[in-house]
Amino acid sequence: MDRKGVDVLVGLFVLLGFAALIFLAMRAGNMSSSVGLNDTYSVSARFDNIGGLKPRAAVRSAGVVVGRVASVTLDSNSYEAVVLIDIDRRYRFPKDTSAKILTAGLLGEQYIGLEPGGDTAHLESGGRIALTQSAVVLENIIGQMLYSRAAEGDRK
Repeated sequence: MDRKGVDVLVGLFVLLGFAALIFLAMRAGNMSSSVGLNDTYSVSARFDNIGGLKPRAAVRSAGVVVGRVASVTLDSNSYEAVVLIDIDRRYRFPKDTSAKILTAGLLGEQYIGLEPGGDTAHLESGGRIALTQSAVVLENIIGQMLYSRAAEGDRK
């Protein structure tokens, strides 16, 4: 094999390595599903507190990723967080589906968990999930526990 052939093979190997790095970076950043041409529909949900939920966070049902958080905004009238969710069209959820903000592990990333209801009608694009449960903020729980301990100490 001559020098030119070796240079071409080395170049192809380097390009393959870069492609693999990009693929791994996208998988690590939960961005791989956005590359596909999956058809989605959007629904919204309102929460009192979203904790550390961010756009592109997973939306799961029964542990299966069924969508992604598209955006998070604040309603200036009600001061609630409005979360826009893109759900893969393969998954149809009843209108009385509930949404919870959950945490993967003790201090892991936050995601939305969907629990289907029993309604025969399905959520449509532009629909709203009415039953929501806000994020459990660890700092608030610790603060409440410390406050209750301090109050018990004052009574003794």
